[in-house]
Amino acid sequence: MFAKFEYKNLAEACIRKAASRHSIKIHIIRVMPDHVHTLVTLPKGVDDEDAMQLLKGGSAHSFFKNHPEARLRYPQGHLWSRGGSAVTVGYNQLSDTILYIFNQAKHHGLA
Repeated sequence: MFAKFEYKNLAEACIRKAASRHSIKIHIIRVMPDHVHTLVTLPKGVDDEDAMQLLKGGSAHSFFKNHPEARLRYPQGHLWSRGGSAVTVGYNQLSDTILYIFNQAKHHGLA
């Protein structure tokens, strides 16, 4: 869905909007054609699972509001697949994690 530049940018903007609404700080975000990598700081009291739900639900709502034709492709309203992965990153792993996210386009043969 996010292979087109327009939709990729819209998805990123929608994720950023959802994050801002819930005080989730996005440090890095990379939208790939079929998934997203982010490095975020969560506010106190928000766990990984809640953050994922807030970001996915809020961004899907905004995406469909700004691109109603996408409902034809996703008639059930599920922009994102179920599940996901969240990993806590320590200070010593931060530089490796940043490189991993920045190199996703190359890793997937898109660069």
